Amino acid sequence: MKGESPELIDRLHWLGHDSFRIDQPIVIYIDPWRLPSGSPVADLILVSHEHHDHCSTGDVERVRQDSTVVIANHTAAANLSPPVTILRVGESIEVRGVTVQAVPAYNIGKPFHPKQAGHLGFVITLGEERLYFAGDTDYIPEMDNLVCDVALLPVSGKYVMTAEEAARAAESIHPKVAIPMHYGAGVVGTKEDAERFRDLSPTPVVILEVESGG
Repeated sequence: MKGESPELIDRLHWLGHDSFRIDQPIVIYIDPWRLPSGSPVADLILVSHEHHDHCSTGDVERVRQDSTVVIANHTAAANLSPPVTILRVGESIEVRGVTVQAVPAYNIGKPFHPKQAGHLGFVITLGEERLYFAGDTDYIPEMDNLVCDVALLPVSGKYVMTAEEAARAAESIHPKVAIPMHYGAGVVGTKEDAERFRDLSPTPVVILEVESGG
């Protein structure tokens, strides 16, 4: 995965914590939470698991319209208004030309995100580029088989990988660009974690600024 920075970087907005928006080819939200004012309506919403800072029913409804497709793991789907498409690890779905594959996200030796809970990460294929959203996870063996252009990796420790573990994950996945997440939202982690990840990562790292509103 060598070459110039992926084009989708210019269409990717960090909304804080683990929340992102992709603007093209359709409007996609991942784990919308504390959305800024003026957020555009969604064509597709992805929810990785049921914890409140990932599965925010109010934020989902703010950007949802009748035609919006909502995809979630089974625990998050139980908290959201139907219709919701449930995706499980290993399953894929295509929505308006965008392919979403559900991949594992879990802790090793920590109780917060057990493997058996079925929490998700996502690999999203947008045209010729692939985005990996790791979700709330440690560095897990399943990452060794991933192929992506952009990897969104948690770096704050405690509930997820530390910056050091995220650097190991980046080395294994080897994306064109890695982007740190899961910090700076009053949950756990600071920008220093993101900067430490950037210093340690063997692949290029872009630290995004939080989009504050429109």
